Amino acid sequence: MKEYSSFDEIERDLKILKLQTQIDKEEIKLSYELTKDNMSPFSLIASMASSVIQKALVLKAVAKIFGVKKVITSTR
Repeated sequence: MKEYSSFDEIERDLKILKLQTQIDKEEIKLSYELTKDNMSPFSLIASMASSVIQKALVLKAVAKIFGVKKVITSTR
């Protein structure tokens, strides 16, 4: 436990704690806004589309590197 020798020290620490509390509140607000933006329907759809395109490109690159060819079978 910290021992104080004057009221000025107490006041200084109280001001620091108050500022830290305000900073924490602002960080929470910012996190909330970022989460809200990331969970918007447009953002979710864009993220899924990006993921699908990225996986398709990776599969195409892997197929090209390893020489994998599509096999088409006919049902006659």
